[in-house]
Amino acid sequence: MNYKDYYKLLGVKKDASQKEIKKAYRKLAAKYHPDKNKNNKAAEEKFKEINEANEVIGNVEKRKKYDNLGSNWEAYQQGGGDWEKYAQQNQQRGRRSGGQSFTFEGDPSDYFGGSGRSSFFDAFFGGGGAEGFSSQGGAQRKFRGQSIEAEMPITLLEAYQGSKRTFELSGKKMRVTIKQGSYDGQRLRIKGKGHAGRNGGPAGDLFIILKMQPDNRFQRMGDDLIYKANIDLYTAILGGKIEVPTMTGSVKMPIQKGSETGKTMRIKGKGMPKYGKEKEHGHLLIKLNVTMPKELTDKEEELFKKLQALRK
Repeated sequence: MNYKDYYKLLGVKKDASQKEIKKAYRKLAAKYHPDKNKNNKAAEEKFKEINEANEVIGNVEKRKKYDNLGSNWEAYQQGGGDWEKYAQQNQQRGRRSGGQSFTFEGDPSDYFGGSGRSSFFDAFFGGGGAEGFSSQGGAQRKFRGQSIEAEMPITLLEAYQGSKRTFELSGKKMRVTIKQGSYDGQRLRIKGKGHAGRNGGPAGDLFIILKMQPDNRFQRMGDDLIYKANIDLYTAILGGKIEVPTMTGSVKMPIQKGSETGKTMRIKGKGMPKYGKEKEHGHLLIKLNVTMPKELTDKEEELFKKLQALRK
């Protein structure tokens, strides 16, 4: 059984932050996902490996155990691959240091394989709460299946109105509900739809990560929406009304005399629904941008000169 370098598998350094690990995992998972690599066994194996790596070093507690295991693994190799010798050495180290030691009972081969992950993972982390190799009758222990993460792009309108989406994962059709006010990066959990468990253990979960797509009209800022409105010079100087879009239709907005670029106006309650708070909404913020007239005629230029003289 070979040691698995999970940091190398995800292409990160050993001192990488959890955020860096998560970013690296998502990038590789998107690249090697089975839906993008039909009938590609190499990609399928790579996808399993990076998911396995993420399950360990992407989890703070498992990462601590894995990092601690690194030096212990060298002792196992120095022992010539003799499990009994390694266990004895490891127990002695634990007694001397007062630290954690890894022990097992029964045939070590009972701990490897059968879960769809590597024997290395099953030996040290394959228990949904099992620690090290401490076990009796290890072949009968129930192991929880590995969880899966997948990204789902959604539109601003879907997040505003709420929607139900049907998608296919590994040949199975699934349905997920996007609630009003859903936001970018939100994780939706579908229980029991991850990888199958081992020895009758429960399946892992499926986590859907929502990715908000850019909107051609609005920019979202929390529960508020921002709309950039262009107004001509004459409306900015003299005042008037402009038509402003909202998520539920257009409204007329009064413009005060002497409005300048950068001025922000607000329409209460016309922003995004507040997630989990029924009937509560953010606001719509309108940022003005005054546009200058171009290609003036001789007469227009003359009038502007007269205005300039009057101002002096």
